[in-house]
Amino acid sequence: MKVHFIAIGGSVMHQLAIALYHKGYQVSGSDDEIYEPALSNLAKVGILPGSIGWDASRITPDLDAVILGMHARADNPELVRAQELGLKIYSFPEYIYQESLHKTRVAIGGSHGKTTTTAMIMHVLQARQRAFDYLVGARLEGFAQSVNVTSAPLIICEADEYPASVVEKRPKFHFLHPHIAVLTGIAWDHINVFPTFDIYLEQFAIFIRQMEAGSTLIYNNADEELRRLVAKEGAHLKLVPYNLPINIIKDGITRVYFDEGFADLQVFGAHNLLNMHAAKLVCNELGIGDEEFLEAIASFKGAAKRLELVGRNAHCAIYRDFAHAPSKVKATIQALKQQQPERKLIAVLELHTYSSLNAGFMSQYKDAMEAADEAVVFYSRHALEIKRMPDLDPQQIMKGFGRNDLHVFNKRAQLENFLDVQHYINTNLLMMSSGDYEGLDVNSLKKYLTIK
Repeated sequence: MKVHFIAIGGSVMHQLAIALYHKGYQVSGSDDEIYEPALSNLAKVGILPGSIGWDASRITPDLDAVILGMHARADNPELVRAQELGLKIYSFPEYIYQESLHKTRVAIGGSHGKTTTTAMIMHVLQARQRAFDYLVGARLEGFAQSVNVTSAPLIICEADEYPASVVEKRPKFHFLHPHIAVLTGIAWDHINVFPTFDIYLEQFAIFIRQMEAGSTLIYNNADEELRRLVAKEGAHLKLVPYNLPINIIKDGITRVYFDEGFADLQVFGAHNLLNMHAAKLVCNELGIGDEEFLEAIASFKGAAKRLELVGRNAHCAIYRDFAHAPSKVKATIQALKQQQPERKLIAVLELHTYSSLNAGFMSQYKDAMEAADEAVVFYSRHALEIKRMPDLDPQQIMKGFGRNDLHVFNKRAQLENFLDVQHYINTNLLMMSSGDYEGLDVNSLKKYLTIK
């Protein structure tokens, strides 16, 4: 197989390119910018493009497939040439489906918890020495990369609802056609793509309708919107609902109970327990019993930037999390507060995505930070400029979040000054963002752990 990647430098695209190279394919690629770690990763296996930029001469009639990344535009000269030659052009998820036609396909979808649920399943399968391929949106301990495509009979895919490519505007998860699927919940997001909730909801309805009759749909029964949708659209499927499992918190450790026993966990929070229940049910469908699942899940430490512990001492802990959508922010804050209710919680949220920076979306965050003792919202004017969006009024943000005591900053120095004067005795600090706070190194915040 001879495969060419347009926009090979993407975080997931370059991982697929490397996986196909290791599978024995002849891989080439191009991009107009390639940053670390993709730059070093591609160079290490010898498939880094010889020059940066687009070149239509790279597209030759002997290519078996052209894989198109989200970064490429419709007028990309390589894409135009591939279309002229009538070559097979795939978005990332379309190609994953082609590579998994003869595999058992498991897809983890939903507005939140996809990465963690996928990671939990992968962790257990690896512990049970099962052969499988995977696609996941984060760095995981014990896995060299976030995409792997081999001859394994099973593939586990995080199933994103964002558009597949500039050519194929349908959501990525519509192309996976799973035999086993999970839907973790539905909460409106990506308003630049889905301007109304009804349009967003319809994408999940299509996903359910497209599943082959008799396939298994595991769904969060605690989500009222999802429960209604499954009842309406899922009659042709084997339906497996899940809820919050029985659990207790003792001395800051969560213990979860299932029929065949219990496990003390290294992760916590109601959202993670729901994710774990979904992961268990998937593993059950794949022939792994509760006892085997519990033994393996006890060593799961979480995915990168998902309530990831940055550092701690006896009286303070610092966490970072990828949370940015309202439901994710609320669940993350509540999880940390419930785990250690005796500690003050300082929660910092960066508004970075198109949805979160949109003034019309701000009311969706109402009460999302209610459980935090000190709540901070940070946004970068530079991020607004890049997205060509108007400036935000701090008063509008405070009104949207429903907190008159909300601290709102739009300069990194303001945020750093605020953090510098806080007291960190009997305190947890939670940093939530899909961005980088204008270049703030979260690891540098460990200096607060040295304060007596």
